[in-house]
Amino acid sequence: MARFGFMIAAIVAAAVLGAVIGPGRALAACTDPPAPGVNWQRCGFDGLDLTGVDLSGARLRDGSFFRSDLSGSDLSKTNSFRAKFVNTVLREAKLDGAKLSEADFTKADLTGASLKGADLRRARFFHAILRRADLTDARLKGADLTRADLSGATWIDGKRICAEGSLGRCN
Repeated sequence: MARFGFMIAAIVAAAVLGAVIGPGRALAACTDPPAPGVNWQRCGFDGLDLTGVDLSGARLRDGSFFRSDLSGSDLSKTNSFRAKFVNTVLREAKLDGAKLSEADFTKADLTGASLKGADLRRARFFHAILRRADLTDARLKGADLTRADLSGATWIDGKRICAEGSLGRCN
């Protein structure tokens, strides 16, 4: 009888865990390959070449991509709260609708990146390159744009294009 009770407890635990994770999803690890929806929370990918990867909907919260190359990658709708993209190359990357509040983009290159509707509250863009980036509908409250190059960027209203030489603010 004790064995039967253990089996029921195991089945209930599996059902609860499946409901929490979601149907067809498994717990991910930092060793999982890049894929949409991957769980790379608190993982370090410093110095890696991740050009053109599809990480849409991924969990990158508290992740580190220091000096990595994510050029042309899709990071749309990711949960990247407090992620570190210091000195990271994100040229032409898609970050639409991403949760990037408190993320660190210090000295990152986001030339031509799309950040439409991204949550960038309290994010750091110190000396970042945002040339020709699209910030339409992005939330920038409390973001640090000190010395960020916004030349040619589409501002949050979706209409204004920042003038050449716009540093730290859209002129």
